[in-house]
Amino acid sequence: MLSSLLHTNDDIGLFIARISLGIVILPHGLQKLLGLFGGAGFSGTVDFFVGSGLPSAVAILIIIAESFGALGLILGFFSRLAAFGITLIMLGAIFMVHIQNGFFMNWFGNQAGEGFEYHLLALGLSLVVLIKGGGKWSVDNMIVN
Repeated sequence: MLSSLLHTNDDIGLFIARISLGIVILPHGLQKLLGLFGGAGFSGTVDFFVGSGLPSAVAILIIIAESFGALGLILGFFSRLAAFGITLIMLGAIFMVHIQNGFFMNWFGNQAGEGFEYHLLALGLSLVVLIKGGGKWSVDNMIVN
């Protein structure tokens, strides 16, 4: 079972998808975990999510997936598991928050909030990694091969 979770190939496209997703998600995770880049930090983020109606366990899983999962993606370590976490987060963000604001980001400040186009891109990248694995230069590939 572990072998099938880690299995991937030397595909450079998978590497690009994995690294791109990890680099984009990591700052969001660091905002939530450590309060970097103007974020609320761990307790502030948990309080925000709980105040929004999410259970604290889900809030903690979001913080873990966005911070440690993004690091896992960058390293290619348990890439599919990390991508699965990001997939769930992006689906949750789309359907619980952003779908009501339409497709487009709020570039000009004339919408009630942000649309879901960013989340859809992250979802697409995460599904590629989830289905095909971490690709070239991943720890997963080194372990299995």
